[in-house]
Order: sequence, then structure tokens, then C-alpha cells
Amino acid sequence: MDEAAKPLTHARVLKIAIPIMLANVTVPILGAVDTGVVGQLGQAAPIGAVGVGAVILSAVYWIFGFLRMGTTGLTAQAVGQGNRPEVAALLTRAIAIGLAGGLALILCQSLVIRGGFAVAPASAEVEALAATYMRIRVWSAPAAIAIYGITGWLIAQERTRAVLGLQLWMNGLNVVLDLWFVLGLGWGVGGVATATFIAEWSGLALGLWLCRAAFRVPDWCDWARVFDSVKLKRMAVVNTDILIRSLLLQTILVSFLLLGARFGDVTLAANQVLLQFMNITSYAMDGFAFAAEALVGHAVGRRSAQLVRRSSIMAAFWGVGTAVLMAAGFVVLGPAIIDTMTTAAPVRAAARDYLPWMAAVPLLGVLPFMLDGIFIGATRSADMRNMMAVSAAIYALAVVLLIGPLGNHGLWLALLISFAARGLTLALRYPALERAVVAGAT
Repeated sequence: MDEAAKPLTHARVLKIAIPIMLANVTVPILGAVDTGVVGQLGQAAPIGAVGVGAVILSAVYWIFGFLRMGTTGLTAQAVGQGNRPEVAALLTRAIAIGLAGGLALILCQSLVIRGGFAVAPASAEVEALAATYMRIRVWSAPAAIAIYGITGWLIAQERTRAVLGLQLWMNGLNVVLDLWFVLGLGWGVGGVATATFIAEWSGLALGLWLCRAAFRVPDWCDWARVFDSVKLKRMAVVNTDILIRSLLLQTILVSFLLLGARFGDVTLAANQVLLQFMNITSYAMDGFAFAAEALVGHAVGRRSAQLVRRSSIMAAFWGVGTAVLMAAGFVVLGPAIIDTMTTAAPVRAAARDYLPWMAAVPLLGVLPFMLDGIFIGATRSADMRNMMAVSAAIYALAVVLLIGPLGNHGLWLALLISFAARGLTLALRYPALERAVVAGAT
């Protein structure tokens, strides 16, 4: 049975969401192994170099995150329409954009490295080692970015177990090669980069194999369709809107960290510890947001506003339930988690002081998380962009008004206000989404 035509059940929602949640678990594990392996070299500089190099490249790759989201929404709608030729063409477009973006990064690698060090300067030794790391790893940029498109394409067809398999393969191979190249062969920082280079190109090969059914029909290389100007323009508009929205969101999060530094090292460290809780929240919510993307996209493709609403409610049901459990978990287990993450008594005390704000994040964040998924599935990217701009402005005003009298508590309150503003503004735009589905205007 066609995925879009299957009965909409809670089991179907969980079948999409759970593999994504499991895949997300592997991300911090890989980072910990990278750090732990170079930590066995007994020197501080290699640890710092891998950290700095990974952060710079991850930040640059993150810019292309729009490819994953835009591909999911557009492909899900094509699936809902039963437009198999367009589904295949979207895969080719996404891979082509990823390969082109990665090639551009290879050509501009010197600018990327110098720009990264300008933003995050380090000692001469760390910068030299980090440059070595990045000059090796950047050669897998085409694969890494193309995988964003493949992942979005698979999610749109509810093939999240394939996404889980892809992540397990890449991260598992990366870990094994880390151990071999660094501890076995003594390649140091270059070994960590080479491990990632091989893992990402092998991941692209596996991703193409997972999509092999699309390559068995000629539509994937119907170049007139693939490079159709109308389709390319729509994809460009959707992706540009999502990119602007993501940059605004990242601006809020980065400014939160930078503003927190004004209150001293202890407060900065406490905020950083608590932000790891936010990462956990994001990893958990992703599963249900991705489910909303796929299911809503299918419903939009079928032009069923009723199915859009039902898909949204069912995905949000599990998202809200998860958010409540996480908030309760942070309240009960938060102090113990804080103690595990830091041994510094002042940082522990400060993190406990601000923990109630963090416990509220899942409750206030679940609405914008789920609505993001709904609007991505409907490719209502202009609404996402505009409401994020409104939320960013509200956050900036809250920062100005609250930091003075409340200090870091005011900063946390401003962050929560930004979440609430994004959720409420998107909710106000939801009726227009349903009307557009009925009119066939999405």
C-alpha cells in the first residue's frame, strides 16, 4: 500500500518518530568518542583542535540544514499526490544541491578556516592542528550535505528506519576508524578527520543504495523535469525561507550564550550545562516533528484539510506527552544530571538555581517544535520565516527589558518568551494553512 494512503494511527506516528529519536542518540556518542580518543594522546592541544575544527565545520554544514527540511516537505507532498516522477526528480535535485554546496566549501576552504578562527580564535598550536583536521574533513563536505537531502527524502516516505540504519552505519564506522587510526596507527588529529571523511562518503554510498528503487525508473534522470525552472524556483524559495528562519533561531541561541557571559564564568558555565538539557529536548522532539512533516505533507498532497488537522493532532499528542515527561524528569533528575556533568561546586549551585527555567523549556518549546514540523510538511516556509522574525524581535525586546532588573534569570525568561512567541504566532497562522490546502495553494 502507498504510504500516504495507509490508515493514520498512533502506531504509524510512533513508527516514524522512534527511529529518529534513536538515531539522534548516536550524535552525542560520536562527539564523546572523538574527544575521548584524542584525549588518550595525553595533550590538551589535540582535544581543543578537534573541538574547534568540528564546531566550525558543523556550523558551516548547519547552514545547509534547509536542504533536509525543504526536501521533506516537497517530497511528502509529491508522495501524497501520487506523483512518483516528481518524487524521483526531487531526490536528484536534493543530491545535486548537496554535491554543489559541498564542492563550493572545498573551493572556499581557506576562507572557511580563516573565518572560523576569526570568530573562535585559539592558540597557534590548536589552530594549526584544527586547520589540519578541517583540510582533511572538508573533502567529504559534498557527501555530508547530500546526505541531508537523502535523509529528508527518506523521512518524507516514512522510511525512518532507513535513516536510523544510515546514522548507525556512519557513526559506528566513524568510531571504529577513530580507534584504529588514532590509537592503532598513531595518526592523531588527522586520524579523527580521516575517519569522518571515510564515514561520510560511505554514508553517501549507503544512502544511494537505500534510495535504489528511485534509480530503477528513468524519472530520476529526466533532466527536463529535474531542472524544470518552476520546480527549481519553488525549491529555492522554500529553502531560502527556511535558511533565514534557521539563521534567526541560531542568532537567538548564540546571543543567549554570549549575553550569559556578561554575568561571569560561573553563570556562563551553568548556562552551558543547562543547554545540554535543551539538546536532549530537541533530540526527543525531533521524532514527532519529523512525523508531522511527513504526515502533513502527505495530507497536503492529497488536498485534505481534515487529514492535515488529524495528522497534526496525532503527532502533537505524542510530542506534548513527551514534553511533560521530560519537564518532570528535569525537575526530579536535574540536580543529579548537573552533578554528573560538572564537579565545580559554584557551577552546580548556579545551574540548580536556573534549573526551573530549563524545566519549563519542553513545555513552552513543544508548540513551536510541532508547528515547525507541520509548517515544513505544508511547505509554508514564508510563515515560518516571518513568525521567526517576529519572535526574534520580541526576544530582543524582552532581553532589553528583563536583563537589567533580573540578570541571568531575565535572560532565561527572555528565551522562554521567544519560544512562546514563536509557538503562538505560528498557531495564529495555522487556519490560513488549512485554507490554503483546501484551495490547493500550498
